[in-house]
Amino acid sequence: MSVKPRVRLAPSPTGDPHVGTAYIALFNYVFAKSQGGEFLLRIEDTDQKRARKNAEMQIIDCLKWLGLHWDEGPDVGGAKGPYRQSERLSLYQEAIDQLSKEHKAYPCFCTPERLEKVRAEQREKGIHSGYDRHCRNLSREEVAKNRSQGLKEVVRMKVPEEGVIRFQDRLRGEVKIDSRQLDDQVILKADGFPTYHLANVVDDHHMGITHVIRAEEWISSTPKHVLLYEAFGWSLPEFIHLPLLRNKDKSKISKRKNPVSLSYYRRAGILPAAMINFLALMGWSYGDDREKFTLKEMMEVFSIDRISLGGPIFDQEKLSWLNQAYIAELSPKEFAQIVQSELFSTQYLEKLAPLLRERLPRLENFVDKAQFFFNGALDYSGSSLVPKGKTGQEIASMLDELSDRLDLLDDWDESTLDATLKAHKDQLGFKPKDYFMTVRLVVTGRKDSPPLTETLVVLGPDMVKFRIRDVLLRRRELLPES
Repeated sequence: MSVKPRVRLAPSPTGDPHVGTAYIALFNYVFAKSQGGEFLLRIEDTDQKRARKNAEMQIIDCLKWLGLHWDEGPDVGGAKGPYRQSERLSLYQEAIDQLSKEHKAYPCFCTPERLEKVRAEQREKGIHSGYDRHCRNLSREEVAKNRSQGLKEVVRMKVPEEGVIRFQDRLRGEVKIDSRQLDDQVILKADGFPTYHLANVVDDHHMGITHVIRAEEWISSTPKHVLLYEAFGWSLPEFIHLPLLRNKDKSKISKRKNPVSLSYYRRAGILPAAMINFLALMGWSYGDDREKFTLKEMMEVFSIDRISLGGPIFDQEKLSWLNQAYIAELSPKEFAQIVQSELFSTQYLEKLAPLLRERLPRLENFVDKAQFFFNGALDYSGSSLVPKGKTGQEIASMLDELSDRLDLLDDWDESTLDATLKAHKDQLGFKPKDYFMTVRLVVTGRKDSPPLTETLVVLGPDMVKFRIRDVLLRRRELLPES
């Protein structure tokens, strides 16, 4: 009798919920549920510098919107919890203590400055760049001396200095790598938090994960995980690395070439059933050239072995085509309910009221005045996004930097946005009129919109960042040099 699968999705709460996360979640979910197995959600928040306080809730909200529900997780509990890595530190410390006691790991006191110097020397000599194992054979006395001096330390795993590491991938067969290509990886950081590699292996083992289904970008890390499993004496799960989502030019999908936030697609009016259907087509075939099917229908015929390793293209036109097909099937009542709930909700209209009510001589003017609050990409015909005295290159650089700054914001409110915009303007040395009018035109398409920061708050981060990046994608057209 085969073992029922236990799989997990383990996103990091470091940014907007990514379509790639939904893609991996879908295949984990369908693989487990089609065989009567279990699907877990685990939040990998060990990177405390990058973790964002609201990102976890956004991830949970968007996955539920798609209809992907987990059997165990941070919001529903379960026998193998807790389900946030930041709440499992004692477990990781036990693992570190075991490896250290068995001389399979060691403390490293190298400073970032020393490590960078070593890498620079390796680059100059044209040799493999990596840690030189400087602290690998320190004596007990040297370790005690360094600690008595208060030197910061990390813990590294002892990687074999020669030999080949092998593992089986369900879709790719045997994968092997020369251990000389691997560093003595850091498994515990100076802040006391484990690295991804250690926490991932420890949690997967203790949570009883049978199959690790993740993106192919993790293949290069898997040998490190195999070594950890072997060091602990644990059985390996089955590894299944899915092909990466690609842009049309075959590059890895990224926010600079495609919207990648699930929140954006929900805001843009993509139906959850259409998004699930679209993601299912990313490397997997239903059969009989059929392209439109439900999640339930997918589970009835699903086989993970029918995934193609060719890079699936995240085609916006295909997504829109599928979405239109699903919209066309809505009854008039369903159509009205969805439009009202997603576009014209009472909550959203109440946010617009303070911005527009003093600008409307008649209510019929609402459609014109509020249009940009509901559109996606904007039509900039008749408007110049490049102020007099500036070049298209300067405005492109400004918008690119602004996009990056907005990505880092934990709070999306008037005071935070106002401070962010003003600091950016001052850094660039732009005149207020040039800077703020450019931002206003890019995000609203008009010069006479309501106050800028209040408008940005209501539009929300997904739409604001999408419009900035859309202008950058259309740079030749919208930001000419002359």
